[in-house]
Amino acid sequence: QLQLVESGGGLVQPGGSLRLSCAASGFTLDYYAIGWFRQAPGKEREGVSCISGSGRYTNYADSVKGRFTISRDYAKDTVYLQMNSLKPEDTAVYYCAAEIGYTCSGYVEYDYWGQGTQVTVSS
Repeated sequence: QLQLVESGGGLVQPGGSLRLSCAASGFTLDYYAIGWFRQAPGKEREGVSCISGSGRYTNYADSVKGRFTISRDYAKDTVYLQMNSLKPEDTAVYYCAAEIGYTCSGYVEYDYWGQGTQVTVSS
């Protein structure tokens, strides 16, 4: 069974940091672009960041630029989202998704999705 698993969410104070991880079960993430998305209660899901399979291409939502960093470790077959200077408005369920061959440019329908990990930023 092919699936993605997110981890690393939790409760953090404003200004704090968290690192989310996205790992695969049943397949390797090589050649897959990985996108991070988030959905807050009562809001639509929004794209946060993306990294291509090669790692050459990345993009970020304007709301997280300069605070979040996406990266991938091929040896560990894991993609990370380092989140710094967290704000209460970053509170959401964060999901990772995978799409083979995508270069993080233009619209795409991701093939695989994880179940999500909760991030809560509150004092």
